[in-house]
Amino acid sequence: MSPLRFILACALGLGSLLLGGPARAADGEAACPALFQHEARKLHSKEDVDLCALTAGKVVLVVNTASQCGFTPQFKGLEALYKTYRDQGLVVLGFPSDAFRQELDDEGATAKVCYVNYGVTFPMMATSPVRGPDANPVFQALNRAAGEPEWNFNKYLVNRDGEVLRHFPSSAKPRGGELEAAVQAALR
Repeated sequence: MSPLRFILACALGLGSLLLGGPARAADGEAACPALFQHEARKLHSKEDVDLCALTAGKVVLVVNTASQCGFTPQFKGLEALYKTYRDQGLVVLGFPSDAFRQELDDEGATAKVCYVNYGVTFPMMATSPVRGPDANPVFQALNRAAGEPEWNFNKYLVNRDGEVLRHFPSSAKPRGGELEAAVQAALR
């Protein structure tokens, strides 16, 4: 993000707080919500991702993941959800975490589980904390808005303006239930 873009985003974000609604850029587009005004490193990579650019104008499903959890097979359903709705404006963001001691110590092994074993194509970030004072900035905001994850594969649905619509527990299946219905409604 260029320094000028950063200053403008910060200024527009402050305007959002002062005016009580989503800030609008000069061209009428919604400014980047504070929730996503961060960069994050991609899983098993040195490349950083601008979360504002990745989520601009999108409905976002943020998920804390773990490679050695009973819910790990949900990667298949999350990938199917992403492929079904990405062209309508959905992005799924995965944040591997060892918060519940079920993530592999090696990011390469985590990447293999995601990309090779489950065929994940949605953006996966580097392993990071998702609970407590050390939580990554995205989860700090999610935790304030909707509560900390109680286990792996908690799901947070965020609308196009950066408002957290709902926090789903680990047991919420990605397809064929309340979560998918909420995604459909958010995309309308």
